[in-house]
Amino acid sequence: MKQQQASFLPFFLGFLALLCVLFSNVKAEDPYRNFNWVITYGEIRPLGVPQRGILINGMFPGLTIECETNDNVIVNVVNKLDEPFLITWNGVKQRKTSWQDGVLGTNCPIPPGSQWTYHMQVKDQIGTFSYFASLGMHRAVGAFGGFNIQARPVIFVPYLPPAAEFTVLVSDWWKSDHKTLRARLDSGKALPKPDALLINGSPRATSFTGQAGQRYLFRVSNVALTTSINFRIQGHTMILVEVEGAHTLHESYESLDLHVGQSASFLVTLHSPAKDYYIVASTRFTKPALTATGILHYAGSKAKASLPLPIAPTYQVHWSMKQARTIRWNLTANAARPNPQGSFHYGTIPITRTVVLANSKASIGGQLRYAVNKVSYVNPTTPLKLADYFNIPGVFKVNSIKPTPPAGPAVLGTSVIGFALHDFVEIVFQNNENSVQSWHLDGYDFWSVGFGGGQWNATLRKKFYNMNDATSRYTVQVYPKSWSAILVSLDNKGMWNLRSANWPRQYLGQQLYARVWNNEKSLFTEYDIPQNALRCGKAK
Repeated sequence: MKQQQASFLPFFLGFLALLCVLFSNVKAEDPYRNFNWVITYGEIRPLGVPQRGILINGMFPGLTIECETNDNVIVNVVNKLDEPFLITWNGVKQRKTSWQDGVLGTNCPIPPGSQWTYHMQVKDQIGTFSYFASLGMHRAVGAFGGFNIQARPVIFVPYLPPAAEFTVLVSDWWKSDHKTLRARLDSGKALPKPDALLINGSPRATSFTGQAGQRYLFRVSNVALTTSINFRIQGHTMILVEVEGAHTLHESYESLDLHVGQSASFLVTLHSPAKDYYIVASTRFTKPALTATGILHYAGSKAKASLPLPIAPTYQVHWSMKQARTIRWNLTANAARPNPQGSFHYGTIPITRTVVLANSKASIGGQLRYAVNKVSYVNPTTPLKLADYFNIPGVFKVNSIKPTPPAGPAVLGTSVIGFALHDFVEIVFQNNENSVQSWHLDGYDFWSVGFGGGQWNATLRKKFYNMNDATSRYTVQVYPKSWSAILVSLDNKGMWNLRSANWPRQYLGQQLYARVWNNEKSLFTEYDIPQNALRCGKAK
């Protein structure tokens, strides 16, 4: 009996040791952030007169989502409007799950009187983002907000913690109802110029309070539909530290241009005499220029802000382009992971494919439309992602748009361009029009490597491309009669919207979808269709 106990003891101790090893390798699931959003109409007065807005839990703008790298963000959306509704998450990559992207190419709209739940993980991301309603012209009357992703505590951030953070949302605004604006576009007419510019829903009433001597982080997003902006703070220098999820070199600016859909973070130290100071956003490249003001208030001070406002840049396109080239990637800083950003040497990776996309204004059937490579996008009744998953014919064809600008008139179509998973692609945006363009790619960030005037050609790479420390971002501007070039590593399988961030242009056809694909069915490359996925069109 003693011999049996003695022989059992080593086995038992070994078993306990194995359990210890197994449980030491079990990681707790990443935290969950749960939100329940009720979408309603409500009266708002941003310009002092009543109008119908779209509210999130009664709020305009909507609440700011605050989360941390790798958090699971669960948003249940209850649609109490009288028409379908969707939200897209501007800059959130939706790793391996374009099912959650919230655009018509990936999702069926949430019908009136029903609800749907987004399940997102902000995998390997930090930085300043936003969200907005993606159908029709809903976002012209609200349903937008900030989306901030903090670094995990174990990750070094390349600046000391600020005393507080302030989220700043700059939007253009019309006095008209969203249905009126949509009807105008549907009738083939362009939108009128906006009536005003707002900061956090107000043209002049937003205020931020700080303590003298302290440093604060301003997270600024241009959530406008049509207008580039210039942002500045009276009597204070802004130190740029982050652009759309990437840490930048710490450059000081008196003002910075932000184009439609772009975001940036600035450190601002309250070093001036204690009083109020104007925070100013004004439109760029417009006549007349619209201006919104807020207040930076020093705690305890009773002195009001005084005129004049800090002046906007007097130079136009060339000044803005020159400024854009000063924004550089911080190669030694960590982003969401502990390895430095610069450890990914994008400039040494062979380009597998070059695509040139030219935007254009067109008249098709007597109606105003916008096109990419002469195709003006039309949404099918069945989301592309559902048609792809269920092999439904007659919805779209891969490579239904040319990879370079063709000759001939613009036509209506459902534009999908195919890429292989892990392609490293150069995309050149060619703008032959007289207005600034802004392009956004869902599912990715990319390196904004070059800007230049005139027509792009391959010889311009050596002269104009920054192949060392161009910042990564998710929205890029293209100046009038100019081009912009990006490099993107297509490592996120799915169906991804590549669109004009100028919303009326997107609505009238300036968009397409990138199908990033391989034939391997594996959860390592793409998650399966969600159990709660809505069905519509031919996928019912």
